[in-house]
Amino acid sequence: MDQATRANEFSRLHVPGNPVVIYNAWDAGSARAIAAAGARAIGTGSWSVAAANGYPDGEQMPLELAIANLERIVRAVELPVSIDLEAGYGPTPDDVARSVTLAIRAGAIGINLEDGTADDKSIRETTDQVARIRAARAAADKLGVPLYINARTDFFLQTDPSRHDASIVAAAKERAAAYQAAGASGLFVPGIYKAEQIGEICASTRLPVNVMMLTSLPPRAELARLRVARISHGPGPYRAAMKFVEQSAREAIGSA
Repeated sequence: MDQATRANEFSRLHVPGNPVVIYNAWDAGSARAIAAAGARAIGTGSWSVAAANGYPDGEQMPLELAIANLERIVRAVELPVSIDLEAGYGPTPDDVARSVTLAIRAGAIGINLEDGTADDKSIRETTDQVARIRAARAAADKLGVPLYINARTDFFLQTDPSRHDASIVAAAKERAAAYQAAGASGLFVPGIYKAEQIGEICASTRLPVNVMMLTSLPPRAELARLRVARISHGPGPYRAAMKFVEQSAREAIGSA
């Protein structure tokens, strides 16, 4: 299966009302385990990839190392692979285009591209992020790959849950419209958890909506009713795996 075909296959997995589950991987070994469990696609999570390589999140891990990790994952599985490119690794649209080009050449068929800055302390202006999404789309078009651009908006993630009000919903809806016009394939809204707000955003956009797994998130059946198209597990799988390793190590060391 060629890269363009994989990209189209990945896009078709995003069905509002029948959400695809992305149980995020961090290396080739975890990707193989997830594939063996019956996954239909692999998505990396930047937090997990960084932590597994000894770096904090926020583009502190060198891009070249992230791309090398992506290449190993692509070689390890016979599934579409999407990479979390964080904010695009650089301050300009040209930087985003370079990062996207490297990811596609390494085998990626999708990316996450967030509007929060790398330090997670602010959100880019709409015009700035629109230019970055357009640059990503142009880079993909140049290489002939219908890249799935999962445009992430960080209003909910950067706002305390007690302040998830109508203004935050409105801001996310405005971003969805702008990002769709710029060439985004989907909208990622991590941090959102209230059913009525999820439903309102899903109803307001033609972009497939992606939410991130939280303990407070409605169950999968409810998310399907709300017309969610993708559920990502983010850093959860890595944290669970490392908790298991630590506990097993404690037991082994304690019984030695």
